[in-house]
Amino acid sequence: MAEKKRGYHHGNLRQALVEAALQLIESKGPTGFVLSEAAKHAGVTPAAVYRHFSGREDLIAECSRQGYEIFADVMQFAYDSGQPSALSAFEATGRAYLAFARKYPGHYIAMFESGVSINHTPELAAAGTRARDVLEKAADELSQHIPPDKRPPASMFSAHIWSLSHGVVELFARNAPGAQSPFAPEDLLESGIGVYLRGLGLIRPDD
Repeated sequence: MAEKKRGYHHGNLRQALVEAALQLIESKGPTGFVLSEAAKHAGVTPAAVYRHFSGREDLIAECSRQGYEIFADVMQFAYDSGQPSALSAFEATGRAYLAFARKYPGHYIAMFESGVSINHTPELAAAGTRARDVLEKAADELSQHIPPDKRPPASMFSAHIWSLSHGVVELFARNAPGAQSPFAPEDLLESGIGVYLRGLGLIRPDD
């Protein structure tokens, strides 16, 4: 009976468990806690968790799905803010990656550092695809300014920038052991994107 009251008090026990897991992921890492800890943080018994999630991986997958949904929204907002310039829109999506990682560390870890497959559920896969599609759309629009015979596929174009953004986040924005730089992550990312775009002829050498 007490368990039922607690669930009613939360209003949405499933989301309460997700929020608890995000806090634990951020403080202990994705493998540093057990489901009973998430239940304790949410104020319910361990048995209540299994009414919503089959195990820790399933709970982390839901954290990841919600993260990708937020990530896609952040990327879309950045893309829209850069319009009508294809260059500004593309550069904004790169900066949005760094901003997301800083503002939503629990989601970011669940998405990229937990080891949970993007195909764990169809819903997670769909959310990941939506986020990737925003960056690919921005890359496709910008690549139209490159002569067809020198134009990389939009998926490759966007993958390069995603990789660059991810590397800057992992090494310098999340304080990876042994990774030090005299430059701010924002400066590293912006200059890196600039070098890449100059190589494609999308930015003049003196810009």
